[in-house]
Amino acid sequence: MKFVDEVLIRVEAGDGGSGCVSFRREKYIPKGGPDGGDGGDGGHVYLVADDGLNTLIDYRFERFHRAERGENGRSSDCTGRGGADLVIPMPVGTRIVDENTHEILGDLTQVGQKLLVAKGGFHGLGNTRFKSSTNRAPRKRTLGTPGEVKSLKLELLLMADVGLLGMPNAGKSTLIRAVSAAKPKVADYPFTTLVPNLGVVNPEPGKSFVIADIPGLIEGASEGNGLGIQFLKHLERCRILIHLIDVAPFDQSCPIENAKMIAAELSKYSPDLAAKPRWLVFNKTDLMLEDELHAFIERFLSAVDWDFPVYHVAALQRDGTQMLTRELMQYLDALPKEDLTETAAPEITAFKWKAYHDAALEDVSFDDLDDEDEDEEGLDDHVFYER
Repeated sequence: MKFVDEVLIRVEAGDGGSGCVSFRREKYIPKGGPDGGDGGDGGHVYLVADDGLNTLIDYRFERFHRAERGENGRSSDCTGRGGADLVIPMPVGTRIVDENTHEILGDLTQVGQKLLVAKGGFHGLGNTRFKSSTNRAPRKRTLGTPGEVKSLKLELLLMADVGLLGMPNAGKSTLIRAVSAAKPKVADYPFTTLVPNLGVVNPEPGKSFVIADIPGLIEGASEGNGLGIQFLKHLERCRILIHLIDVAPFDQSCPIENAKMIAAELSKYSPDLAAKPRWLVFNKTDLMLEDELHAFIERFLSAVDWDFPVYHVAALQRDGTQMLTRELMQYLDALPKEDLTETAAPEITAFKWKAYHDAALEDVSFDDLDDEDEDEEGLDDHVFYER
């Protein structure tokens, strides 16, 4: 299945049903009075996190989603049926953004989490609602309000604890294969990784964390070079980043300059992401003699002024990977648990009938008839005013 992590969709909540104007007419029961019922509320649109999905590809082709409209009210004080809510499943980790206002509406970070994204319209009022001691035959009703319509940008962000950064062919895919059961493609040419990969690491019995591998960055990625920075968003939820350094780049480039370039591209994308804890891991150390390696690492750290932890591994031979994953696990255990669900689903606004009733009276477009002067015997059995 193709990996799709960003799509645009349009959602429409259901309109509220209109109220009904009707009068009771039965044999031997003259002047039965108003009996027009209210309409039904329109259906809401919800997004819910589903662990059975891992891509947004379905919504690339299915872009329009509409909840059911509420039914109009009927005679005999019958209320219209409310429209059915529309529940749309989403992969865990989906961020929902209003395309027009760029407001983040919520993050679906836990299975079963539900987010209201469009509210259904409120029902219209039937003429029974307007009956009073001085207005015994009201010819007023209100229309249902329209449901909300929104254009939403869906962004799938991978749920990982550790994220891997580095140049193409730095050995990120090799490292994730060495420490987990994931099997991303590995080859001797750049950009073998075209989509993010996840792996579950078990450094100790009963303990695990998730590691994410994204395509490599090159200079000018923020301007769209290579695969650009479109996949960096998948590192936003990572609690720590691993910056992988190839000590012997195949293109003979300078590892120090490569590291500075990666840091610069990270800062251009997001200062918050650049400020995350970052460990430096030198890879392919088996290609250097020990004395030569130590001299290189000292020269490197002096040039980049590095204050965070430093490790060196040979991912292909799995040298040093066990110690790295154990210390990552200890670091993650010591961190406070982050609340990824702080953007909770907004509550449905409860409509106050009195407030709605007062506002509706101001907007009524029906003629104000003199009810008491009207000859009710001349009316049909049921009088309806439809939208």
